[in-house]
Amino acid sequence: MATMQILALAPSIASIPKHHNNLPVSIPGVHCKSIHSSFSGLHLKLLPLRRAQIEGRSIASRSIVMMVKPAIQFIQGTDERTIPDVKLTKSRDGTNGVATFTFEEPSVFDSSRELGDITGFYMIDEEGTIQSVDVNAKFVNGKPAKIEAKYIMRSPREWDRFMRFMERYSNANGLQFVKN
Repeated sequence: MATMQILALAPSIASIPKHHNNLPVSIPGVHCKSIHSSFSGLHLKLLPLRRAQIEGRSIASRSIVMMVKPAIQFIQGTDERTIPDVKLTKSRDGTNGVATFTFEEPSVFDSSRELGDITGFYMIDEEGTIQSVDVNAKFVNGKPAKIEAKYIMRSPREWDRFMRFMERYSNANGLQFVKN
């Protein structure tokens, strides 16, 4: 219940000016217990939650979901603009698998001069980052031509997580699954 009270007050607390840290503060509409925080010396008054607020009908306690556009990176912080060819293999018993990504003329070769070296293979979405260090560059006539990156999945859980990423990435980039 304390968590829900804090969530309900978050917008009001965020609007308190920083220079009033040592003064008692009364938040409009809040008329109950007084809590003293020894960390900042700020007095807060908390309203006891009503049943409607606990059941999620409170307007003040809505959660915010941040959506991240799925991306692939070779240099952290720099999205790869080239769409890869992806090949998947899975063991017969379903316990492990390999995803092989092939990037023809990837954009990372253009930006690596300014941003630094390729540090790995990062697949980023709203769940977090999946990464691999199995990255190989192919050169033709001394010039970089393509990158091949592999991600090895050693459990059904890793396979499922990868498939969730690929579904988001393919939806964001207009890719389709073709079974061979």
